[in-house]
Amino acid sequence: MGIDVQMLQAEKGGDIAAVLASQKKRFASEELVNEVLALYKKWVAIDFERNQAQKDVNKIQKEIGPKKKAKEDCTELLAAKAEMDTKIVQLAADSKAAEEIMRKKAQQIGNIVHESVPISESEDDNRVERTYHPDGLTPNGEMTKPQLGVGRTMTEGILSHDEVMFRLDILEMDRGAKVAGHRGFYLTGDGVDLNQAMITYGLNFLKERGFKKIMPPFFMNRSQMAKTAQLEEFDEALYKIEGAGEDNEKYLIATSEQPISALHSDEWFDRPSEQLPLKYAGYSTCFRKEAGSSGRDVLGIFRIHQFEKIEQFVITDPTSSWEMFDEMIGNSEAFYQSLGLPYQLISIVSGALNNAAAKKYDLEAWFPHQGVYKELVSVSNCTDYQSRTLEVRCGVKKQGDTKKVYTHMLNGTLCATQRALCCLVENYQRPDGLEIPEALRPYMQGRDFIPYARELPPKRK
Repeated sequence: MGIDVQMLQAEKGGDIAAVLASQKKRFASEELVNEVLALYKKWVAIDFERNQAQKDVNKIQKEIGPKKKAKEDCTELLAAKAEMDTKIVQLAADSKAAEEIMRKKAQQIGNIVHESVPISESEDDNRVERTYHPDGLTPNGEMTKPQLGVGRTMTEGILSHDEVMFRLDILEMDRGAKVAGHRGFYLTGDGVDLNQAMITYGLNFLKERGFKKIMPPFFMNRSQMAKTAQLEEFDEALYKIEGAGEDNEKYLIATSEQPISALHSDEWFDRPSEQLPLKYAGYSTCFRKEAGSSGRDVLGIFRIHQFEKIEQFVITDPTSSWEMFDEMIGNSEAFYQSLGLPYQLISIVSGALNNAAAKKYDLEAWFPHQGVYKELVSVSNCTDYQSRTLEVRCGVKKQGDTKKVYTHMLNGTLCATQRALCCLVENYQRPDGLEIPEALRPYMQGRDFIPYARELPPKRK
């Protein structure tokens, strides 16, 4: 992934000042931009020398032909050509190495931050865009605020989500850890049904909004993963499947965004008004190391290494991506409104954006036992940052055009099912069990309630 290196060159219509300003907004290295420009110029110089050498060889070859035909001595010319051929081979290798170094460095430059993103290095400054509560507006015209310890049916004695799941007998954490290690788990009984209900409801929800269901591979070749995942993700998030050779070096996906983004790699949409947007409702199991999150969200299945997720992924023409960004956010909001869960929508500060995102919104839902909002959804517009590396282009190239036009790519969670279930059971618990939200009942054999099956053990009271 990376920005267009032409953005660093004014003579090619670029604006290096804009790139430097964007890096500053990200609280990232500005010097990196100048380093990449220097590496680019070095690569261009080597490649120019190679092209000139090839022209010289072609010139010598033209001289050799007539001399041979005339049976004249070509010894010196052949020696000169052989010397130049050796030089060209070396220059070609030098050019390839210089380009690889430059592009690898360029991948560290973040996407251009959108002008509407709040500028800060601290996520404490994330901007709340709006809030939602199923009880609607107060008489004063303000959105109802959620309260600590108050769920959809209970106003006292609220349990945490892991306690609710324990009492419902739908989750086995200790046995999961015994078998799979830290954060391992088993969903059992009605827990499986609830999880499947969230999956099926989520997929159908997006299908009704024009999305095509897709179930991608759960692993990718390293070469393909490198085009869509940030470098640090290989160490912090991705599980590697060991094997000998490039074709056998694979990684488990951390989100269906990764394989879906590569679905149309090396393709060109020459009729974007007819062919785009492409709207995919991705469904996959996801695998994440969660390195660096030790001690965070340790209860239950809120933060785990294996989970199911329904993902929105859209490919658009460049003029439509911000309109699509709003549509995708609206889809996620409508989904959680349909489940009756209070939430706040926040705009992520510039310093917390990943490199690919020009702008990102998170939807954080309310957890009444803890009295906090927690992230359930992230929606990002990556503009052409991913599609450039994946070579997903659009439009018709006209005579005189010097710049390639790439599609824009957007991704957004609809529902990471286990995490969403944590929020759902904490909000919909009753003194005697769990009320099933109306939207999920058609996928739960028409049931509207699951009774508690056991008491909490003494140590957990």
